[in-house]
Amino acid sequence: MIERAWEKKIEPLTVRVSTAVRITGLSRSRIYELIQAGDLETVKVGRATLVQYRSLKLLTGNVIPGAGETADLRQSPAGTPST
Repeated sequence: MIERAWEKKIEPLTVRVSTAVRITGLSRSRIYELIQAGDLETVKVGRATLVQYRSLKLLTGNVIPGAGETADLRQSPAGTPST
C-alpha cells in the first residue's frame, strides 16, 4: 500500500491541560506544577492554557504513555536519583 503525505498522522502542536492529563496519566495539579517549574512549555490563547505537545514528548522521553510503554515522572528528593 502506498502511503500518501496527506494520509500521515499529524501530531498536534498544542493540547489542552485536560488532554495533557489524559495522555501522561499525571494529575491536573502535577501538570500545573510542571508548567510553573518551566518543565512544560505553554501558550495562552485567551483564557485557555495550551501545552506544547513537543514539550510533553520531551518530558516523557519521547514516550507518551498509552502507546504501549510507561514513563516514571515522579519527583525524587533533591540530590537522589529517581528509581
